[in-house]
Amino acid sequence: MQRRRVLIMGAAGRDFHNFNLVYREREDIEVVAFTATQIPDIAGRVYPPELAGPLYPKGIPIREESDLPALVADYDVEDVVFAYSDVPYEYVMHKAALANALGPHFILMGADETMIKSKKPVVSICAVRTGAGKSQTTRRVAEILTERGKRVAVIRHPMPYGDLREQIWQRFAEYDDMIREKCTIEEMEEYEPHIERGNVLYAGVDYERILEQAEKEADVILWDGGNNDASFYAPDLLIVVADPHRVGHELSYYPGEQNVRMADVVVINKEDTAKPEDVEQLLANIASVNPDAAIIHAESPVVFEEEVDLKGKRVLVVEDGPTLTHGGMKIGAGTVAAEAAGAILVDAREHATGKIADMYRTYPHIGKLLPAAGYSPEQVSDLEKTVNAVDCDYVVIGTPIDLRKVIDIEKPSVRVRYDIKVIGSPTLADVLEDVL
Repeated sequence: MQRRRVLIMGAAGRDFHNFNLVYREREDIEVVAFTATQIPDIAGRVYPPELAGPLYPKGIPIREESDLPALVADYDVEDVVFAYSDVPYEYVMHKAALANALGPHFILMGADETMIKSKKPVVSICAVRTGAGKSQTTRRVAEILTERGKRVAVIRHPMPYGDLREQIWQRFAEYDDMIREKCTIEEMEEYEPHIERGNVLYAGVDYERILEQAEKEADVILWDGGNNDASFYAPDLLIVVADPHRVGHELSYYPGEQNVRMADVVVINKEDTAKPEDVEQLLANIASVNPDAAIIHAESPVVFEEEVDLKGKRVLVVEDGPTLTHGGMKIGAGTVAAEAAGAILVDAREHATGKIADMYRTYPHIGKLLPAAGYSPEQVSDLEKTVNAVDCDYVVIGTPIDLRKVIDIEKPSVRVRYDIKVIGSPTLADVLEDVL
């Protein structure tokens, strides 16, 4: 029997999950390649046979997305599956037009086949866009569940940027676990805040095997989503975080609208820095597609870790990388705090070197801020060189981790912290009652 030939477009996350869950054991289908975008240095690798399974003894090649036309022709591809997130609808349809013009079907996979059912209750935290405040919300939900005597296992959306064979499933409970696993800055930004609070966190590549491990030590599974991707697990409670700074994106970004439509609860975050009219419009947009969702209003106050006088000081602000890059934001927590303190923001671009300079060319909207990008040792080194080359009085660290643990910052520096603060009712504890 001729196997149907499939190509999966991805970014080292959702693509691997969809393959593992839907295609890995299909004898009538051959996944001939993955393509990669968004994340640097993913293409050129192989999805290994240890993960791909016995039908793929040589593994599956991972190629640049720009190679898609050649791959379709070389492998006579019949289906192109789109499997990454945080992109506008126009972008998705351009990819659909490309695939269809080349001949194959263009496929967006649905929730039923791509969500795993757990034996334990699952609370999923997803979002409309990257940088909306999922991490803050997840930390608070974990705190509430733990205070009520529940053992919680946090399972984080995949970021498998190293040796995939060593990342099939990973458990993080101490800071040294991140060092042992050679975590990137992007991984540490998500893992460290949980570890600081005593939460056990799982991540990796094979999310069925990850769930099996997590269920052994948890009463409740807490899905900590990435970008605006949908949950990998069938949720008993789906909480979706929306951002009034990017009103309209909840109806125009993939798969953010899917999350809004499926949500049991929508958290409108950052109301303390948003325009009231934007909050009202966001509420109307949510009601237009999911009028039954419970609405939680929240703020995201930012505070300096220590007392510091930045008034009139020249400040370099380093922000969370993905929030600025494919998240499309032009500000972050560090910017909000620095401007409120009366600081003068300096421009990092003229001092950018190597892969950091490449990032500014790829994402020109970032402006003078510096994204804390560290997907590889070379990129981390370029980040350190850029920070120390900028002429400034202070460095404000707006990243979820203490960047000073990763790079040597030669100038005075201060870190910004931020957690979610719910306004009025219902609260997160209220909506968690059924799970509790």
